[in-house]
Amino acid sequence: MAKLFSSLRRGTELVGVLLFSAMFVMFILQIFTRYVLGRPFGWTSEACVIFYVWIVFWTSAFLVHERDHVAFTIFYESASPKGKRVLAIIGAAALLVAFAAALPGTFDWVAFMKIEATPVMHIRFDIIYSVFVLFVIAVIGRAGYDLYRLAGPHWREEVEEQRQPDASEAPTK
Repeated sequence: MAKLFSSLRRGTELVGVLLFSAMFVMFILQIFTRYVLGRPFGWTSEACVIFYVWIVFWTSAFLVHERDHVAFTIFYESASPKGKRVLAIIGAAALLVAFAAALPGTFDWVAFMKIEATPVMHIRFDIIYSVFVLFVIAVIGRAGYDLYRLAGPHWREEVEEQRQPDASEAPTK
């Protein structure tokens, strides 16, 4: 099972790298056509924005860990392990409920956006914003999995600090 998750993680990382690389190529092409050729392509700017939207939601859904998000943790850090567990359960449950409640509306909104398209490349907005549906589903799944782990016998491992010190925090001699 760990090998499957590792392969899936590698696949999602590859998609993120390909999206970022494509955006970078479009950006360089836009600079070249604008400043070297003097005739910019309109579609490259639009492509950069589309790739950016996909990068943000794809990486947030599948690659960025919860500990990497900006969070206000003053109460959480000062709580006992049992208090941390309660706070983590409340947070995960709130995310699960909020995003699950928003899922039908998200589907409807994305489906409705098929009536609009980008001005230059004529790509339908439902295709562009379909990644947002994946993001919402991933948040629901992650919150559900967090609740499952917090309800299990190894919940202490979930609330203990698991982060490794980075280079700036390394002890000096």
